[in-house]
Amino acid sequence: MASHPDFVDFVADQLREAGTIRSRKMFGEYGLYCDGVFFAVICDDQFFVKITPEGQAAFPDLPKAPPYEGARDSFLVEDVEDRELMTALVRITCGALNTRPRKKRRK
Repeated sequence: MASHPDFVDFVADQLREAGTIRSRKMFGEYGLYCDGVFFAVICDDQFFVKITPEGQAAFPDLPKAPPYEGARDSFLVEDVEDRELMTALVRITCGALNTRPRKKRRK
């Protein structure tokens, strides 16, 4: 089941205070970027955020699940109405991802 664009737009709007949020359709689902950093996916109208050590330390009780079969676990944000939690999680996650060395793209 593919995600609905209205849900993607709602999540992006909830995250507007975290930075510039952009969504991109990927394999029938959506990837989310904050200020150019890929940090999350929306699959089956569920919001999944990459797990970082910093995010794990700040939000140890957030549930984890793979967004699709064969994927690594991500944080599953079940309450997308909680703008404060989502904004904090995205800021921490993107801050951590920005400090990692970037992988070179294949040509």
